Amino acid sequence: MKAAVFKGAGQPMQVETVSDPDPAERQLVVEVAYCGICGTDLHSTREGPAMLPCNSVLGHEFVGEVVALGKGLQSHWQQGDRVCALPFISCGHCAACVTGRPFECASISCIGLDAPGGFAEYVATSECNTLKLPDQLSTLDAALIEPLAVGLHAVRASGLQAGQRVLITGAGPIGLAVALWARFMGARDVVVSEPAHDRRALALSMGATAVVQPTPDLAEQFAEVAGGPADVIFECVGAPGLIQQCIEIAPRRAMLVPVGVCEQPDTILPFPALIKELSIRFAIAYTRDDYETVITMLAQGRINAAPMVTQVVSLDEMPAAFEALRSPSNQCKVLTRLK
Repeated sequence: MKAAVFKGAGQPMQVETVSDPDPAERQLVVEVAYCGICGTDLHSTREGPAMLPCNSVLGHEFVGEVVALGKGLQSHWQQGDRVCALPFISCGHCAACVTGRPFECASISCIGLDAPGGFAEYVATSECNTLKLPDQLSTLDAALIEPLAVGLHAVRASGLQAGQRVLITGAGPIGLAVALWARFMGARDVVVSEPAHDRRALALSMGATAVVQPTPDLAEQFAEVAGGPADVIFECVGAPGLIQQCIEIAPRRAMLVPVGVCEQPDTILPFPALIKELSIRFAIAYTRDDYETVITMLAQGRINAAPMVTQVVSLDEMPAAFEALRSPSNQCKVLTRLK
C-alpha cells in the first residue's frame, strides 16, 4: 500500500510503498477514506524528546471502511462497514478498556505514534475501540470526530454549567471544538482569544459569541463583551506562559482547563491561583462515550463542524501541505483524502 512515511526532522514525508497491515486477533483493517493532520503530528516530527523514529507512519484522525477481519470478529463486523476508531490498540479486557477509557490501558499503543497510522491506504484498529458510523453521517463529516471528541472531553472535564461565561485561548481545531461544545452545553458567553483574522471568523461560525485579541488587557476585553469575568478558561494553544496568564486574569474560584500541548518547560507562580482558590483541571484525549456522543450529534445534525475544514489534499499532496502547517497560515483543519 501507499503511505506517507516520516523520514526525519527537517525532512518532508515521502510517499512510499509499505506492507499492508495484517489484522491480529480482535483487530480490523480499515481502508482509509480521510485522515486529518493534527498538531500532535507536527509535534511528533520535530527535533526533541517527542520525535518519532524514522520510517514511522503517522495519522490518528481517520475514517474509512472495513476491508479485513481478524480472528473472532466475523459475527460482529462485515467488509464495507463504515467506521472510525479511537486511535488506540489496547487489550480490550482491563478495567480501563471495558469502561470505555482505552487511553488508560496499561498495554496501549497509540495509532499514528506507536503503531502505523492513517496517512496510509490501510490501517489496523482494535475491535474494542472501533465504532460503526450511521448511514446519515457523511464520511467527510466523520473525519472530524477525533478533534471534536477532544473538545467535548475538555468541556466535560471543566464541569461547565449552563449560563456560565467561557474564555478560550486559541482558535485552532481544538479551540474551535471547545467553542462549539461550550455553546452546545449552554454557556452564556463563549469568547475566543485569537490574533489571526481568518480563525477569528471561524470561531464566530462555530459557537463563539465574540472574539478578542490576545493582548495584555485580555481580561478587560472579555468583561466588556461578556458583561463580567470568565467562569471557565480553556487554554488551547500550549505555549509557555499562557497558563500563568490565565491564572492572572481568572477571577476567584474560576476553573482553568489546559488543553493545548506545551512541549517546553513552563513556569507558573502558584500564589495567585492559591489566593483565588482556582481549580486547574488538565484534559487530554477522550473516552468511548465522547466518540459516541460526537457521532450521534453529527448524525442528527445538532452540531456542524464543517467550517473547520479549510483544505482537502491527496496523499501525494499531503507532505507539502503538512510542512506548510509548520508556519502561520490561514489553514485550520487539513484533511488527507485517500479514497
